[in-house]
Amino acid sequence: MKRRTALMGAVAAAALVPGMVMAEERERGSSGHLNVIYWQAVSTMNSYLSGGTKEMNAASVVWEPLARFDNEGELVAWLAEEIPTLDNGGVSEDLKTITWVLKEGLLWSDGTDVTAEDVVFTYEYCTHPEGGCSYRDRYAGIESVEAVDDRTILITFEDATPNPYIPFVGAGSPIIQRAQFQDCMGARAPECTDENFAPIGTGPYVVTDFRPNDVIQFEANENYRVANQPYFQTITWAGGGDATGAARAVFQTGEMDYAWNLQLAPEVIEQMEGGGMGTLLVDFGPLMERIELNFTDPSPDLPADERATMQHPHPILSDIRVREALSRAIDRELLTEIGYGPTGRPACNFIVAPPAMVSPNNDDCLVQDMDRANALLDEAGWERGSDGIRVKDGERLELLFQTSTNAVRQDFQALIQQWWREIGVEARLRNIDAGVFFGSDPGSPDTYIKFWADVQMYASLFEGTDPTPHLEQRRCGREPRPETQWQGQNINRYCNPEYDALWAELNREPDPERRQELVIALNDMFIQDYAHIPLVARGRVSAAANTVGGIILNVWDSEHWNQAEWYRIED
Repeated sequence: MKRRTALMGAVAAAALVPGMVMAEERERGSSGHLNVIYWQAVSTMNSYLSGGTKEMNAASVVWEPLARFDNEGELVAWLAEEIPTLDNGGVSEDLKTITWVLKEGLLWSDGTDVTAEDVVFTYEYCTHPEGGCSYRDRYAGIESVEAVDDRTILITFEDATPNPYIPFVGAGSPIIQRAQFQDCMGARAPECTDENFAPIGTGPYVVTDFRPNDVIQFEANENYRVANQPYFQTITWAGGGDATGAARAVFQTGEMDYAWNLQLAPEVIEQMEGGGMGTLLVDFGPLMERIELNFTDPSPDLPADERATMQHPHPILSDIRVREALSRAIDRELLTEIGYGPTGRPACNFIVAPPAMVSPNNDDCLVQDMDRANALLDEAGWERGSDGIRVKDGERLELLFQTSTNAVRQDFQALIQQWWREIGVEARLRNIDAGVFFGSDPGSPDTYIKFWADVQMYASLFEGTDPTPHLEQRRCGREPRPETQWQGQNINRYCNPEYDALWAELNREPDPERRQELVIALNDMFIQDYAHIPLVARGRVSAAANTVGGIILNVWDSEHWNQAEWYRIED
């Protein structure tokens, strides 16, 4: 189902109302105050220090990239004057360089000039050898980033790069101010509390107050480049609670104007929407709920700096037969029906969008196969004990299964626990507050990035329509580890040199059809290695009050990509 992908209908209808103020007539701040609720509270305003979507979305109203993706997945210039191409000379014939030119007159929110040196610094910040940049994959394969002059940036790649639109493109790769962060490089990055909580940006809003895992107060950026935007003067970005409460606050009580990520059972959403005060926003993109399998040993018996690191392979999940058995035991059709209804689709792939890059080779996962699961565990030497749980060499087949606190995820955990027990696997369930689970504190033992559990469940996505950087995340060396302050996107610590070599080929390949073939091949290698367990391709599901216009849901970039254009619909 693709229901109301934006409030375009409401906006169009409002435009016909007598006395309606048109966009060109609105003034900065004329819409007053906006209330946003993220039931997964934001832990930092520095999205480079967190892999969480909630942090990226919050930061995106302050920090901006050179270009980003619109709601159709098309690349559009943002801080750059135009998109560099072969035709306009911005991309070299050998595909090894791309030249970006900043728009003239750009200012940081503190009134100082934005220059090419800020772009160079952003690269240096995120690729510092002692740093823990969560989005370092965006800068893979770069030889150098240079400031040609105050507005011109030259990026040189190590090899021919057919898709040079990854670094500094999209909400995950924004430009940060050198002057503010120059003393926050490397290992010092997470220590710069003032900078990380109140970043200076070019976006439509500035942070006036930030309380980690609680609430953010924003105010319109008086130096924003569009003279009459943003239309809302202030924003309260509340965090905490649960998805049910967030939905109720928009649909029924009217306390909130926008609620993100309404991960609720379909019957709950339907009942909530009956309140009539809000509109449900749904669209499908690359978002996919899955179970990550830890390839390393998270045992608490290991020293803290050796838990879930590559030096200790997982004693159970290193066997592909066990990983496959866990996947075969799951009924994805039932999970989708119970958890998401028409806002979800059963998934068998790592890459679930765009359609041309979705593999047709793994659909056998759609059928639950307990016989095959049991046979695999028998073959692997796991024998059932007197309580039905399998044992091998005196060790029980027992796994710690963690996820964030959410009603749908806890329902999933209970069902999966039951199915795994039927094949002789004991799953100990643990759920963690979403603000902590998706948080950025390198000292916390409970983040999904640190992964001090055997298996864990969550969803993630990528920006734009090219999954190259998303696939790059699973390369050897991209795993979180102590020396990177536990940052990195190879969450399950997967390492396969053949995968790395195939990804390198993808990164060099100019032919679109061959690129599609390579994406599918990489997906199949990862999936058929049972490196993780896909469950449900999820639609992005949020809600907006009927009194707010200008919202265009975007599954390819930040959900707040056009925040400056949101406005209050007047009676």
